[in-house]
Amino acid sequence: MKLAAAALAALMLAGCAHSSSSDVALVSISRITANWPKFINYNNQLTADAAAIERSNAPAAEKNRERDQLRRQYVQMQNEITNDVRAAAEQVAKERNFKLVVTSEFAAYGGTDITSDVEKLLNITERATPSPSP
Repeated sequence: MKLAAAALAALMLAGCAHSSSSDVALVSISRITANWPKFINYNNQLTADAAAIERSNAPAAEKNRERDQLRRQYVQMQNEITNDVRAAAEQVAKERNFKLVVTSEFAAYGGTDITSDVEKLLNITERATPSPSP
């Protein structure tokens, strides 16, 4: 299961009307989800838990209860991640006087990329991209 959809939804809904500026800010969800340890850990945990349920020899009724619990856990984690990203984007937008924040994945053109500012608030360190071998 992926939490990327949650983070995408967070920024799609993070329209920040904190100023009269008509500037639009962009945030790269793919970059945030690729580098955010909290997101990565939640995603890994959910994936491992889902696999463990499926590998289990438990009766079908018990597996269904475990799946339901995992779905509730997923929603809780999704809400937490969404709220964290939204709050960080709103804070940056307010500080830099942006009227609207959207995801760069859905922006055709324009806007100012504030991803690095959002990453700083979320304590994300971008991983270096490996250089091609000669």
